[in-house]
Amino acid sequence: MREAGEAAALGIPAVLLFGVPADKDEEGSGAWDDEGIVQLATRAIKDAHPELLVIADLCLCEYTSHGHCGVLRDDGQVDNDQTLDLLARTAISQARAGADAIAPSDMMDGRVGHIRAALDDDGLTETPIIAYSAKFASAFYGPFRDAAESAPSHGDRRGYQMDPANGREAVREAVIDVDEGADIVMVKPALPYLDIVRRVRDAVPVPVAAYNVSGEYAMIKAAAGAGYLDERTAVLEALTSIRRAGADIVITYHAKDVAGWLRAEQ
Repeated sequence: MREAGEAAALGIPAVLLFGVPADKDEEGSGAWDDEGIVQLATRAIKDAHPELLVIADLCLCEYTSHGHCGVLRDDGQVDNDQTLDLLARTAISQARAGADAIAPSDMMDGRVGHIRAALDDDGLTETPIIAYSAKFASAFYGPFRDAAESAPSHGDRRGYQMDPANGREAVREAVIDVDEGADIVMVKPALPYLDIVRRVRDAVPVPVAAYNVSGEYAMIKAAAGAGYLDERTAVLEALTSIRRAGADIVITYHAKDVAGWLRAEQ
């Protein structure tokens, strides 16, 4: 609530919520709990700051005891199709709680279409989907995973996240998500994938978001803290490059700092 209030006061238009529940289990049932952490936070924020858009990240990794983004089979691999039903259930719970948009970040095949159908069947036809369409298996997620305690307990996520070398697949996945009903598509991370942002922007008719992730944020913070560069100048240059590459929306942990800097210049 405090963070949301600060964002709203600075004129930041939206917040993206991730849940870190008190308890985790094999299926990640806290994700679709109507009294879960994201649902409670969504209702509280919308009551206090109705003008602030609340986007609910939709994934099971923060809620599962094993840290993977879906239900595991006996062989330890994620069961894509079984996970889809749980994602749809979570999307409905988040939307009913008042989320203005649902942002599936799990990278399961077919999840956008599955979620769109479930929302529509529940009468939530106006709830948009912001799809993490080109989410790469990146080393730059480290600080977030430590904060959210969501690192996989075994293996990695390369079976469902994207190969950093495969740009063609990234564009294809974005196009597929639009065909399945995505209202916005996303590229994540941002700075190491500016070429993908540009290629996706050229390939789809919907807005493109780029997620300036925790590792990108931490690098600039660490370099600035060591006196290697000027933080304000470096941040504005980095975020401008993301916009220049074609992103209509930038998701960044620098948001409050940037909003304050820009407001001071007006």
